[in-house]
Amino acid sequence: MQRRLPKRGFKSALLKFNAEVTLGALNLLDSTEIDLSMLKQAGLVGELAKVVKIIKTGEVTKAFNLSGIGATAAAKLAIEAAGGSLA
Repeated sequence: MQRRLPKRGFKSALLKFNAEVTLGALNLLDSTEIDLSMLKQAGLVGELAKVVKIIKTGEVTKAFNLSGIGATAAAKLAIEAAGGSLA
């Protein structure tokens, strides 16, 4: 019986609460103070998003101050090199 049935993958129900934003998308924003509610208002993340992570795709031209948002190691270095900070 086990050999006849195909394997089915697993997809976490929690994935809909996670979102990613690129550094290039951050440059489109007018403000330098960024938090989760601002990203939702700008339409960069969905309304269900609870956890947001910044990934390094693109370049940073402004000094962003992120609060309550995670970042990859490379994105963190790029933001801090531009004069921004993560809180």
